[in-house]
Amino acid sequence: MLVLVAPGQGAQTPGFLTPWLDLPGAADRVAAWSDAIGLDLVHYGTQADADAIRDTAVAQPLLVAAGILSAAALGDIAPDAVAGHSVGEITAAHFAGVLGDTAALGLVRKRGLAMADAAAITETGMSALLGGDPETSVAHLEKLGLTPANINGAGQIVAAGTLEQLAALNDDKPEGVRKVVPLKVAGAFHTRHMAPAVETLAKAAAALEPADPKVTYVSNKDGGAVTSGAEVLERLVGQVANPVRWDLCMETFKELGVTALVEVCPGGTLTGLAKRALPGVKTLALKTPDDLDAARELISEHTGA
Repeated sequence: MLVLVAPGQGAQTPGFLTPWLDLPGAADRVAAWSDAIGLDLVHYGTQADADAIRDTAVAQPLLVAAGILSAAALGDIAPDAVAGHSVGEITAAHFAGVLGDTAALGLVRKRGLAMADAAAITETGMSALLGGDPETSVAHLEKLGLTPANINGAGQIVAAGTLEQLAALNDDKPEGVRKVVPLKVAGAFHTRHMAPAVETLAKAAAALEPADPKVTYVSNKDGGAVTSGAEVLERLVGQVANPVRWDLCMETFKELGVTALVEVCPGGTLTGLAKRALPGVKTLALKTPDDLDAARELISEHTGA
């Protein structure tokens, strides 16, 4: 049983889209998406530096475009389940047939802009905790006024809040936490600080006509499998200001009997978590087109395609 997953913000690196644009038709497709959403995805995916693609309004559509493009390069595949981390949930909604490519990119463009505006109100950020007991860490974060914005499983928790709160965390780590690592994101995503973006995204989602998922769609909200396209959109809107429970998504993968996980471009983060939390599950990250043949072979072995 195969699950196809899409990474979230922070996975992007300068120039990561470059090799993918050499595939037949890829550059034209990305150029058309750029025109549709008013953002030069080709430039940002090939020439822009790390600071430029850290911008929330740029990073989010760039990641969704890369995910859709790399999955299409695999050919006509039929995963048993799909999921995405944070903004990757929009990519997954496309994989499930809930949204077409242009609709998905239009929605993520509005999401990125709205979250960037919300992040500009207060100086906020996110930091990953390395080590420690999850329950102990969550209680400590709440004591400091921080939100456990990503509970990723495999012992990984990401804290979010104001820069002052994050500085206090660095000086006062939870018991057992070895290190606090600031993330390359521009705000406290999946917290109350993103509340101003929710209304904007809700209006954008209301203008769409989603289809029901054609495959199992696993949601960040609670790891639940969602069967209604309307509910997928409702959850996408709400998750902007609520924690990502990737740990529960991986628990659902276990319950579904997943035997292989393929992470679309720019892959690596979610496969790393899966290797620690899902022993026995075969994993593969699509980093460049050189990974496509191995991915197709893995997909064939685990879907019967």
